[in-house]
Amino acid sequence: MKSADIAIGGGGMIGLATALDLAATGRKVTVFDRGEAMSEASRAAAGMLAGNDPENPPELQPLSRLSLALYPDFLARVEDLSGKKIPIRTTSTLQGVRYLPHGATSLSDAEMQSLAPRANTSGWSFFLIEERSLDAWDLAESLPAAVRAAGIDLREHISVLRARGENGGVELETTAGSFPAGSFLNAAGAWASAIHGPLPVAPRKGHMLTAVLPGPVQMHCVLRTPRVYIVPRGSGRYTIGPTVEDAGFDKEVDPERIQALFHKAIELWPVLQNASIAETWTGLRPGSGDGLPIIDETADRCWIATGHFKNGIMLGPGTGRVLRQWIDGSQPEVDLSPFRIARFASPVAAS
Repeated sequence: MKSADIAIGGGGMIGLATALDLAATGRKVTVFDRGEAMSEASRAAAGMLAGNDPENPPELQPLSRLSLALYPDFLARVEDLSGKKIPIRTTSTLQGVRYLPHGATSLSDAEMQSLAPRANTSGWSFFLIEERSLDAWDLAESLPAAVRAAGIDLREHISVLRARGENGGVELETTAGSFPAGSFLNAAGAWASAIHGPLPVAPRKGHMLTAVLPGPVQMHCVLRTPRVYIVPRGSGRYTIGPTVEDAGFDKEVDPERIQALFHKAIELWPVLQNASIAETWTGLRPGSGDGLPIIDETADRCWIATGHFKNGIMLGPGTGRVLRQWIDGSQPEVDLSPFRIARFASPVAAS
């Protein structure tokens, strides 16, 4: 007798967004998380819905467009279920690049200074992107409450150890005992390999900080280059990141890396010389070998969704939608072939 129609390993953005989409079809869904839901990479994120970041791989564009189109309804549903507001913090991004992409128009110095007073534009060409951001901490507080309000069984501090097909369904082995389900989704992020065996996904450690800036000179849009981003949070608070490090599962905050990151931000926006560091943290983002997510069916009634790297918050609603469609047996509305795990078996992908 199955205990759920579908079980999900991983209570981060990808797991919970998918759980909501599946539950909306009447399925009985159970989510397991090794710690607290939304406590790892999802909470550590900057919250930029950066579908048009020029650093994104081009293969990501269709899934990004779908996810961004779903975002307003997704946020409205989370707010309605949880009773908690998730305000949009910014609606535009000043993107700095060495070379302007096709079709982009460089901002004049006057335009830059009106949006980011005293920004240091030396060496960069900036163009304006319509792009929203939210505070990942707001989402981390709201989404687990919304999931529970939707009737999803969220079981924290329980790890899924392995999954095997059995009797037309799936039998999970967890740290709390066995659990039968109709299907299983591995959405365990950087820890996905612990369930499915070796996967081309590894934790990418990222240092982040919050700076508090007093005074009248403030900024109300994201300021971003390939070296650093500065994301306004309101009330003079700014999230600054990131570092990208191969440090295994180490989550210790390195004061020297924090200071180096803060110095990069000050170099880009010298106004931050008057700011103080209020918070520091790290996150372990799941990075694949080629920077693209892994979204695939790994065995009968078993799926995997990991490797979303720096875009897990942005890609959550879209990933949940295509997974629900696939699990339903219908055609996903986005071509998922770039995200299949078999791509790593080819000599080109592995090089």
